[in-house]
Amino acid sequence: MGDERHLIVGLGNPGPSYAGTRHNAGFLVADLLAERMGARFKAHKGRCDVVEGRLAGAPVVLAKPKSYMNTAGGPVASIARFYKVPMARITIVHDELDLPFGALRLKRGGGDGGHNGLRSATSALGSNNYTRVRFGIGRPPGRQDPADYVLRVFSPAQRKELGFLLDRAADAVELLLAQGLDAAQNQFND
Repeated sequence: MGDERHLIVGLGNPGPSYAGTRHNAGFLVADLLAERMGARFKAHKGRCDVVEGRLAGAPVVLAKPKSYMNTAGGPVASIARFYKVPMARITIVHDELDLPFGALRLKRGGGDGGHNGLRSATSALGSNNYTRVRFGIGRPPGRQDPADYVLRVFSPAQRKELGFLLDRAADAVELLLAQGLDAAQNQFND
C-alpha cells in the first residue's frame, strides 16, 4: 500500500506578508486539505512543511515549499524523492492568471504559462508530466502589472466567494485521489 502514496503540493510564498495573496491560492487549498485531514503542517528537512495521512482513502503527503515561488522546485523535488513518489502521483495546486477568478482546471503536463513556481518545479523534477490543479485568479484590471497583481490580496468581492471556491478546489483534489484525473476533469473543469 505504501507505494501508492500521492504527493499534493500547494504553491505559494512563505511568510505573513504573502498570506492572503492571489499567488498563494495553492497554499490556501493545501491548508484546507490539511484541515479536512485533521492535521497540522510540520517542518520537514526537505525545505517544505508537510502533512502525512489519508485523504479520500488514499495515502498522501501534502506539502508547502518554504522557499519563494521562483525556487519552489528544489523543495518539491526533494520531497518527491524523500517519499519516493513517482511523477504520475504528483499533483501541484497553483494560481492561474489565464483562468477567470474561481474557475478550476485539472490537467496533466503542459507548459508553465509564465508561472515561476511551475517553471521551477518542472526544471527540478526533470519533467512536466505531473498533474496540475489550476485555480483561476483572472487577469489584472487595466494596466496593472501581472507580477504586482498576483502579490496583492484578493479583492473584497472575491474574498466573499473565496471560501466556497477553495472548498471546490479541495473537493477536486479529493475526487482526483479517489477516482483519477478523468473523473475529476469531467466534474470540475470549467
